[in-house]
Amino acid sequence: MPSKYFPCPCSSKTLYHKCCKAFHDGQLPTKAVDLMKSRYSAYALNLPEYIISTTHKDNPNCKADHEEWKADLQNFSSTTQFDSLQIEEFVDGEETATVMFKASLRQAGQDASFREKSTFVKQDERWLYRSGEILKDVGGGNANSWRTDDAWHSPCNT
Repeated sequence: MPSKYFPCPCSSKTLYHKCCKAFHDGQLPTKAVDLMKSRYSAYALNLPEYIISTTHKDNPNCKADHEEWKADLQNFSSTTQFDSLQIEEFVDGEETATVMFKASLRQAGQDASFREKSTFVKQDERWLYRSGEILKDVGGGNANSWRTDDAWHSPCNT
């Protein structure tokens, strides 16, 4: 676990112990955007149990075999450098919310960054990651220039 003075991987410019650590230790995020940031941090810190526990059971990329899914997540986290997270849009709702973000990543020294529009659902007073669409920048770099790419699969795909 990172030291008390470690900056939070979610790019909040706050120390980890004052940011996402509380969620990793069991506190429930009250907003979907906080869940999004804490999930990014969990990937960066190789905390697969947190990713699994905050993923909705209907997520198309979940694996029924918990140990296999955990191993896949650990492999992804250990072979990826998580450089930064940028929240680009957050649409809050009572039962459903969306977060558009850019994750800057590197794998084997190569850029593996992506933009995603994630959907979160609230179930039993708890936000869960339901699904995500990868967005491709097709010019201009603003939200109006994105398109979806349905062929993308997350590292926990089946």
